[in-house]
Amino acid sequence: MTQQQPESAPESTMQLTAVSAQAPPPFPPEFPAPVKKDRRVLRAVLRWTAAVVVFGVVGAGVAYGVTEQKRGDLPGLATESDGRWDYPVIEKPPLPSGAPDPFAEENTREEHFADLRALVLPAPKGATADKKLVGDDGWLPSATYVDTYDKGSRGDLRTSMKEGGLRQIAARGWTMPDGTHTRIYLLRFNTAAFARVHLDAVTDSGATLLGAPDVAESYGWAADGSRVRYTTLHAYDENKPYGKEQVRQAYIQSGDVVALVVQSCKGTTPKIPFQQTVVLQNQLLG
Repeated sequence: MTQQQPESAPESTMQLTAVSAQAPPPFPPEFPAPVKKDRRVLRAVLRWTAAVVVFGVVGAGVAYGVTEQKRGDLPGLATESDGRWDYPVIEKPPLPSGAPDPFAEENTREEHFADLRALVLPAPKGATADKKLVGDDGWLPSATYVDTYDKGSRGDLRTSMKEGGLRQIAARGWTMPDGTHTRIYLLRFNTAAFARVHLDAVTDSGATLLGAPDVAESYGWAADGSRVRYTTLHAYDENKPYGKEQVRQAYIQSGDVVALVVQSCKGTTPKIPFQQTVVLQNQLLG
């Protein structure tokens, strides 16, 4: 029996098998072999990319910082001060235990129950205390207050204070670096009615402070800029020609207390700090 020889594989298959067993063929001319990248170029690209990212983050942070800061905190963008002083936070003093609300209906005498010394406005930052107004344990003798007026006014003032049952006087004074001198006096009477009588005695009878023989009342800001319930305010500016100093003064009546605020300075006394001081003292009493 004749054995059949196995059919030989097609020629194409043999060629494919032979080709796959050999090394890969070279790239054709239209597909050149890849060129090895220079690592120095790669490192340079990475450095520049990192730099761009860092500058972007820093720029965003600076922009955020500028928008978050106050204008006065940025060099070159500081807003010029309007002359106001840097006062501490003003807080009303606590009332004694069991004391009624000063503005309650049952407080017919309109009394302030807080310590009068705590109702005097504190000095602003940078001030030098006036030791003459410290008094004895914070209480000022009535004679020291009366001596702030000229001799022709002192007799009527003493009478008004005696008839009104003056109880206490608390005071504070200071001088600022520019030479502006401030004095604040608080006078507590038996009732609000007596306090109003004393206010009329100094405003209507022409009581004159030393160094301010001729004054004119300021109506605008006193009426519109410092409205505090249950208080009365009269402010005065010394008329020209001034002496060595210009004197500004204001009287506040709140219940049983009459306050006198005086500011003076060589040449012209700054207007803004005076108004600021009067308004704050008025708010503290009201």
